Amino acid sequence: MNYNRKEYSDDELIALYKGILKPRMIEERMLVLLRQGKVSKWFSGIGQEAISVGSAMALESDEYILPLHRNLGVFTSREVPLDRLFAQFQGKKTGFTKGRDRSFHFGSNEHHIVGMISHLGPQLAVADGIALADLLDNREKVALVFSGDGGASEGDFHEALNVAAVWNLPVIFMIENNGYGLSTPSNEQFKFKHFIDKGPAYGIDALQIDGNNIVEVYDTVRQAAYSMRKNPRPMLIEAITFRMRGHEEASGTKYVPQELFEKWSKKDPVENFERYLLEELILTQKAMEGIREEIKAEIEEGLQTAFATPMPVADREEELEDMYAPFQQEVIKPATDAKTERRFVDAISDGLRQSMERYPELVLMGQDIAEYGGVFKITEGFVDKFGKDRVRNTPLCESAILGIGLGMSVKGKKSMVEMQFADFVSAGFSQIVNNLAKSHYRWGQNADVVVRMPTGAGTAAGPFHSQSNEAWFFHTPGLKIVYPSSPYDAKGLLNAAIEDPNPVMYFEHKLLYRSISQEIPDDYYTVEIGKARLVAEGSDISIITYGMGVHWAKQLQQEMTDISFDILDLRSLIPWDKEAVRDTVARTGRVIVLHEDTMTGGIGGEIAAWIGEHCFELLDGPVTRVASLDTAVPFAPPLEQEFLPKQRLREKVESIMAF
Repeated sequence: MNYNRKEYSDDELIALYKGILKPRMIEERMLVLLRQGKVSKWFSGIGQEAISVGSAMALESDEYILPLHRNLGVFTSREVPLDRLFAQFQGKKTGFTKGRDRSFHFGSNEHHIVGMISHLGPQLAVADGIALADLLDNREKVALVFSGDGGASEGDFHEALNVAAVWNLPVIFMIENNGYGLSTPSNEQFKFKHFIDKGPAYGIDALQIDGNNIVEVYDTVRQAAYSMRKNPRPMLIEAITFRMRGHEEASGTKYVPQELFEKWSKKDPVENFERYLLEELILTQKAMEGIREEIKAEIEEGLQTAFATPMPVADREEELEDMYAPFQQEVIKPATDAKTERRFVDAISDGLRQSMERYPELVLMGQDIAEYGGVFKITEGFVDKFGKDRVRNTPLCESAILGIGLGMSVKGKKSMVEMQFADFVSAGFSQIVNNLAKSHYRWGQNADVVVRMPTGAGTAAGPFHSQSNEAWFFHTPGLKIVYPSSPYDAKGLLNAAIEDPNPVMYFEHKLLYRSISQEIPDDYYTVEIGKARLVAEGSDISIITYGMGVHWAKQLQQEMTDISFDILDLRSLIPWDKEAVRDTVARTGRVIVLHEDTMTGGIGGEIAAWIGEHCFELLDGPVTRVASLDTAVPFAPPLEQEFLPKQRLREKVESIMAF
């Protein structure tokens, strides 16, 4: 192997040797522990260490790296304490996830590392977000994110590279091309020959390097990073390498031809570098043995500490609390009595504008939201006031933009991501339920992201622009969900959602945008998340609802004047106001849970079950649900009206009152 040392001193080369040797020695020890049953799982990076170590050592210590399965060398190069690293592998509380996740599924802001999730591709956009935050704050930094050749087949790979190119984000996309995605060889993963062929298609620079040559990796990344700090832009680096063990130890290597092992064993990145250092008299055999003894002692000391640490004791309260970043909302009242009549859509715009003024770290992202003002014109004029750095048109790539929101949170930014229609959020589903929602629970990193969701039917928009999909997220711990029904709540809940450091899904019904108005405060104010609103107080029957359901209930109340309605607007779906629900059940004893979403699996089922479990003694009849039909949302107005629950609500009220 040819090592071009360029101007690098002996000390620098020795440092690289120590860097590459440590993860190899840890791995060799881990493989023994795995056979002894002292660690449960291991993803080996033997044969690929030069990429992790060379990349990490080439960057500045405060530049973020986003590693994957086989990047132990990133953690060791960043000097993560071995006792904590080993505790992480064993599921101990002194690891980085309190025993909640395994191997390298963790991050550490102290060491400027953001750990992976098993879905691989979504990690790439998080690097975009970190780089964007640095760019906005005029910090000359780069971020480096790893992808395997298999993971690069995911759509998230395309989205992350495309956005990075369009926005000139200083991200190094390091592709570890080891020829296999688990057991699937490259020729079954992609048709192109080299990943560097992709660079020109995205309009970005692309380099190919020998991933087993630590000097080449180090020098290439170092030079690339230096250039990108001065001239921000993304770069793709393809590191050709090979893994000498299975995807994980349990998977074996039977699917790999033996001749490949024979070929690549001659290119071992540790053995070849050792040989070079000895031949060049940069190190003596005795010095190498001394380095090995020193690393071995460090490993054994870390293992002893980790083994001596007991397994975590489950604490239910702590587990529940850690799903969310700590935050105690203090409701903010308007500074003056000044009020203006505003439509629902104007209230949202007003809240968004005032939040932008209040939080200079807040960035808005979405399709067509800049000069065009969004398809519903909510951000019209925002570019003139706040500039295109903070009001950002995005390519059509929901997943990447949501991942960018998480990356920006790592750097202390707030993000608002607008889905053009709530239906389109399915394209970014994994980012929300696996990345945003679980991040704080896994390693203490909050996701300060609000996802605005223009939702609902009644506009004859058909199956792909009308869905009520709040229940998709209702089942996901770590998210908060709000769903206003009035202009006052629309502004106050949006402000509260942006204030909250946790991920919040903010649903806004499109039919309400220009159909209702209300006098609301001109000043900034917030509404308490998790607090329901009693719309009407009555004694005969309770309708528990939210969103458009509030208006259907109010209309029925005006029509059926002989019945005393208690109408409760939940406003927040996670958390939801159990005390207010119990109070309304106690007042009437008869309950309908109403929502626009389809019946099966809807939020109404959970609320009805809770009432049956906790308020049974207060009931005078069965808890009834009224919801849309279990079909897709039809386009033709007569079909859509039959789909919606509005007409069936009257029938259910009459039925319950006759019970």
